[in-house]
Amino acid sequence: MNVAYFLTPKCETAYLYDDYSLRQGLEKMKYHGYTALPVINREGHYVGTISEGDFLWYLVKGEYRDVEQIDVRGLEYTKIKDVVIMQKYPSVSATADVEELFGLALNQNFVPVTDSRGLFMGIVTRRKLISHFYETCGIAQPERTERCMAGAVNI
Repeated sequence: MNVAYFLTPKCETAYLYDDYSLRQGLEKMKYHGYTALPVINREGHYVGTISEGDFLWYLVKGEYRDVEQIDVRGLEYTKIKDVVIMQKYPSVSATADVEELFGLALNQNFVPVTDSRGLFMGIVTRRKLISHFYETCGIAQPERTERCMAGAVNI
């Protein structure tokens, strides 16, 4: 099976540019309600993924040593590229085999996908992979499982 089968294309994916300020990144993350977003440069190359934890650790370890002095407007002067750690969220090539994709999805909510030139194509979500697994193996329907999980939480 091909990675493209699971792909959510770039045009349907929320992402950040590496020259955005931390404030812009936080605002976009809040707007979409995600805990992590892929980061690309202006040429379209995948740079890395930034998470809420990256923002938090920047504030704790970075220039803002005293939490009482944190000023959100000050986050306008730090660029996302100064905070992103590339090795934390590796991407896969569009030509990668599905085993590699599943391996990365074990540790990431989504896996960024790049073409042979390193250009960002989109993401594959863990949810899409699990749904495919349910359908292929006939274990249960994802909707039914969600209803069961919701019922278990309310007990």
